Amino acid sequence: MSIALSEQELFRRKSLQELRALGINPYPAEAYDVNAWAQDINDKFEASPDKYKQVTVAGRIMTRRIMGSASFFELQDSTGRVQVYIKRDDICPGEDKTLYNTVFKKLLDIGDYVGVKGFVFITQTGEISVHTEELTILAKSLKPLPVVKREEDGTIHDGFTDPEMRYRQRYVDLTVNPDYRNIFINRSKVISTMRNYFNAQGWLEVETPILQAVHGGAAARPFNTHHNTLDMPLFLRIANELYLKRLIVAGFDGVYEFGKMFRNEGMDRTHNPEFTSMEIYVAYKDYIWMMAMVEECLETVAKAVHGNPVVQVGKHEINFAGPYEKLSMYDSILKYTDIDVSAMDEAALLKVCADLGIETNATMGKGKLVDEIFSEKVEAHLIQPTYITDYPIEMTPLAKKHRTKDGLVERFELFVNGKEIANAYSELNDPIDQRERLEEQLILAGRGDDEAMAMDDDFLRALEYGMPPTSGLGIGIDRLVMLMTNQSTIQEVLFFPQMRPEKKEQAKISTIEDFVAEGVPAPWVLVLKNMGINTVEQLKAQNPNKLFNDLGGMRKKMKLDIPMPTKEEVIAWCS
Repeated sequence: MSIALSEQELFRRKSLQELRALGINPYPAEAYDVNAWAQDINDKFEASPDKYKQVTVAGRIMTRRIMGSASFFELQDSTGRVQVYIKRDDICPGEDKTLYNTVFKKLLDIGDYVGVKGFVFITQTGEISVHTEELTILAKSLKPLPVVKREEDGTIHDGFTDPEMRYRQRYVDLTVNPDYRNIFINRSKVISTMRNYFNAQGWLEVETPILQAVHGGAAARPFNTHHNTLDMPLFLRIANELYLKRLIVAGFDGVYEFGKMFRNEGMDRTHNPEFTSMEIYVAYKDYIWMMAMVEECLETVAKAVHGNPVVQVGKHEINFAGPYEKLSMYDSILKYTDIDVSAMDEAALLKVCADLGIETNATMGKGKLVDEIFSEKVEAHLIQPTYITDYPIEMTPLAKKHRTKDGLVERFELFVNGKEIANAYSELNDPIDQRERLEEQLILAGRGDDEAMAMDDDFLRALEYGMPPTSGLGIGIDRLVMLMTNQSTIQEVLFFPQMRPEKKEQAKISTIEDFVAEGVPAPWVLVLKNMGINTVEQLKAQNPNKLFNDLGGMRKKMKLDIPMPTKEEVIAWCS
């Protein structure tokens, strides 16, 4: 299948061929040893100029100002941008000026990767710059980057801002919107801080299977797959809980895992079918101990990212320093609905849901009905970190029965800014009770609940060998990062969020005759195409005032000897 290329893409491919014809490899294999970076140069040169007498930098060309025998361009690396000064006679000391006059001025484009060797100096206008002594092409860009214009006050024009485009082409997004990189730098900081905290306690980081024969450890719909050699169905894990508990049975005092989980469920601002979770299990502890540990851990994370435990999230200031408020599940519903559901049976709960306008279906048992009431009427009120504790036993088949309250289990969920980010239990270690709970889940599955847990006989066998009193915790890393980076959608904190299939339409490039029919003189059609305007539809979508100014700039840049259209003519083209 042929690919329709824009005028700019065709132009860049032609430049690629000309570079090769000049004996220049546009994609060299040799390593290019960098010893300086943009931010470091901008921040430290004036204080220590002697350290920058011989630097090697590399990155993308992001802007260019061609001025005869000397020019400037901005080079962007992983830390930021630095201005580069390039003079013809410095990089071409002999008679052959091809490298400057042809390669740099005509065959290089915005987006190309280059390497520069030289020294740092300050221009007459006070701009820290790298004076080029040697220029190396490292990679030719065949697609033009979106042109994002930034004013000195930070105002951005023509930004690459469409969310779907940004998520699909994250490689473009992070190039032209480099500020977003800080989200992912802080994401790494969140995970590394948690890992260091756990390691300091002597707990062991482990890895457990992603492909599992039984989907257990959570109430969720799994992804199904098939192992051809073993001819058996398998599931992508919805949780790693049951394998981590097996390791507690094996004698480890504390184990944890950062890993991907997969749930074949809906997608929205806080849910992605593939997400990162951290689960930890510590022997000889209970859920009360776990609350204190979570408070200390999250305060440590907040300080690592922000320098203090108070984090701005939307219009709220969230304080991650403990202690956090505690409310039982039933008390929280009573607080925000004035309804006491603690003694209600399934029929009474169905009536409450109907009275509150909450949708239900025949698969929902008592636990799910209570959870629906809580989700609809309570969650949004929980802005500051709040533990919701002591859940109905029907909701949590893997937690230990409450030591003093019949019908409840020792469980908490941590809610922040109206969303659950952590879930913890005093883990059930009675194998007989555990088997009975899983059998109840089978009954729910028989009623059509495709999120009910499956029976895992090997896990039950492990419990029969004996598991010490244990507390377990799961934290949704993506949601935690959303809080720590003040993002309202999970897609912003994932490099490559799951997307619907991309609709690929065959590009329809308008002909010269199509443009002429709209009143565009033929010589200006090639100029429009060189600007990336390849269809009449694209022309009609232009801002005529901006297009008029851009045409004047292109006429000067391309040294065109053709009459400049009037503003009224350009307005007519776009109307």
